[in-house]
Amino acid sequence: MSNEKIILGIDPGTTIMGFGLIKVTGKKMEFLQLNELDLKKYSDHYLKLKLIFERTIELIDTHHPDEIAIEAPFFGKNVQSMLKLGRAQGVAMAAGLSREIPITEYAPKKIKMAITGNGNASKEQVAKMLQSMLGLKTIPKNLDSMDGLAAAVCHFYNQGRIEVGKSYSGWGAFVKQNEDRVKK
Repeated sequence: MSNEKIILGIDPGTTIMGFGLIKVTGKKMEFLQLNELDLKKYSDHYLKLKLIFERTIELIDTHHPDEIAIEAPFFGKNVQSMLKLGRAQGVAMAAGLSREIPITEYAPKKIKMAITGNGNASKEQVAKMLQSMLGLKTIPKNLDSMDGLAAAVCHFYNQGRIEVGKSYSGWGAFVKQNEDRVKK
């Protein structure tokens, strides 16, 4: 009897939400789908959040993933952008949680490291490596969907590895302990 599961990877965003799905059978992964939700034509931030929630629910109800891997927002200097990105991530997470699907968050550098062996790899390097790993014929012009797929593959590679949660005494301590998540 084979141990089979589906992993949904999400790269949250309020302009484009990328996602990818893989099927895992034992220690083998197989590409299922990648795509994106294009939100550029909408100006209402709350409508974008609603659409992210609905699309995530639709993906869950269609593909029945066993687990969700989501890219954590990086921390930059623009607080408004961080807030919007955090909301997009939260809405996607809420959709998964509403269907009782376990969610794991990965820092962008951890995803890049899992795929390419280099935490500072470019989006193009990650996409090329995924193309090679999964036998994809083409790479989409917009790489957000590949970022979602990368989150799913990173989760596959990190199965069984549990990281102990960190505690923080304040925002400064959080930033200091998470420098890999700070956009410079």
